[in-house]
Amino acid sequence: MFLNLQENAIFIADSHYNLKNTQFSSFLLKIESKELETSQLILMGDNFDFLSGESKYFIRQNKSVIELLNKLSKSIEIVYLEGNHDYNLQKLFPNIKVIKRENQPLFGKYKDKTIALSHGDNFINWQYDLYCSIIRNPILLKFLNSIDFNNFISRKIEASLLGKNICHKIENFKSLVTKRINNYKTDIIIEGHYHQGSSFKIENKEYINIPSLCCDDKYMILNNYEFIGKNI
Repeated sequence: MFLNLQENAIFIADSHYNLKNTQFSSFLLKIESKELETSQLILMGDNFDFLSGESKYFIRQNKSVIELLNKLSKSIEIVYLEGNHDYNLQKLFPNIKVIKRENQPLFGKYKDKTIALSHGDNFINWQYDLYCSIIRNPILLKFLNSIDFNNFISRKIEASLLGKNICHKIENFKSLVTKRINNYKTDIIIEGHYHQGSSFKIENKEYINIPSLCCDDKYMILNNYEFIGKNI
């Protein structure tokens, strides 16, 4: 897939939607009501605190937001880059362009600029790649689902996620970015994952880290070459 980024495209990252973090649902309702208008919505991954196409408990828990996304996808273009908390999603979102981790970065263009988009947990090491392939294995996930009696496993996962503090600043984040951009050859690099909401210009490349919706209550909109942070 090749993406043509549109003017006024909206970017949302790391909403980690769950019983505690409900900003994602509120934001989508604003799009549904036309309080916010866009023709293109880019979901940068980890929009759910956990969701996979095989996990029946979490599909039920997130049913209202899944249905809302599917409704919106009939009227606007939605691109969903899978993250490390949400994967194997295409069956849940038939009209959404779902980009699996192994197919990231997603390349595209905005006016005269080349772009690359990733959730941000790629280009780490082979051990992490192996871990990612294991936890996404449909056979394993279906097996775990089959032994999830009374949702015991799912509730354990949910409780663990609800108890996590995922909002913090990374010291020397620019140093990490400087290393990461060596994996890209585009003019603009857009990532989520790190919850930093920072932008840098390094070696003629522009790096954008989309802010975490659940940590900062912010999204970004693209307007005339500028990635502008907006409060929800």
